Order: sequence, then C-alpha cells, then structure tokens
Amino acid sequence: MPHILIRPEAPDDDPAISGLIATAFGPGAYARAAFRVREQAPHAPEFSFVAVLEERIAASVRLTPITVGGEDMGFLLGPLVVDPPLKSRGYGKALVRHALAAASERGVRFVILVGDEPYYGPLGFVRLPPGRVAMPGPCDPRRLLVAELEAGVGDRLAGIIAGKAAA
Repeated sequence: MPHILIRPEAPDDDPAISGLIATAFGPGAYARAAFRVREQAPHAPEFSFVAVLEERIAASVRLTPITVGGEDMGFLLGPLVVDPPLKSRGYGKALVRHALAAASERGVRFVILVGDEPYYGPLGFVRLPPGRVAMPGPCDPRRLLVAELEAGVGDRLAGIIAGKAAA
C-alpha cells in the first residue's frame, strides 16, 4: 500500500466526497436506511476522515451521532467510500481503524454500521443480537454490526437507531 495521509475531513472536501459517494452507491444511495439516519443529524467532523493519496481524496469515512433506545454516546459509521480504482488496497480499513481509535479516545461507547461481517469483523465489529436493534427503514438485520468501545454495551442496545442532532 503506497503511503497515504489520513487527516480530518475539511469543509472543502465535501464535493470530492459527494462524488465518491455517488460513484460507489449510485442514484439509490439516499433511499437506504442508513442515509435516513444521516438525514436526522449531520456527521461529526471530529470523527470524519479522508485518506489522501497524491494530493487527492482516495477514500472517506464519516461518523454520525446516534441514539438507540435510551443509549447514546454512539455513532453510525458510514458511508465508507473508496475511489473504485483504489479498492482492495487497505485504504478503507485504515480509515475505519483510525475513526474507531479517535472515537475510543474521546469516550464514544459504540459504533454501529450496516455492512458485511467478513469485511468489518476483523476491524472489531460483531453482529448485534437479532431483533433488538433496527434501522428506520428496510435493512437486513444480519448486516447490522456494532463495535463495542465500552465492553458489553452491545448487549444493552435495544430500539430504533435515530440520528442525534447537536444540543
């Protein structure tokens, strides 16, 4: 993997990130349940990062504050996007690790995502207990994963995931 720079997302990065999202998810991206949560609250700039390769954004990850039932201090990870020609080089995984480390250092209790367990499992994500947590729209419950940054918090989560707007 060539050297990449991981840095916090800046406001000027939004057009490039929006382009990556459109390329990765297509026109139906905003109909997905995870995007419904993201419409309820803006992503947290302090937990959103880009990977820069040769002065251009190669990948992006964002975390959005959420609540699940009465539990807060959690985030929804995504979208995680990588420029298609650069996929399978480790940029996405490096961004996820970086975002989880930043979140853990600042007291975040859990991070949830909708994704594939074989990809995210090695990064610390496990499947949520069936039927306990749901997205505000159609979502395969087998793809609802959590990284417990506070031990045992995943077992206490129950309810519908909602975006948490800043107070």
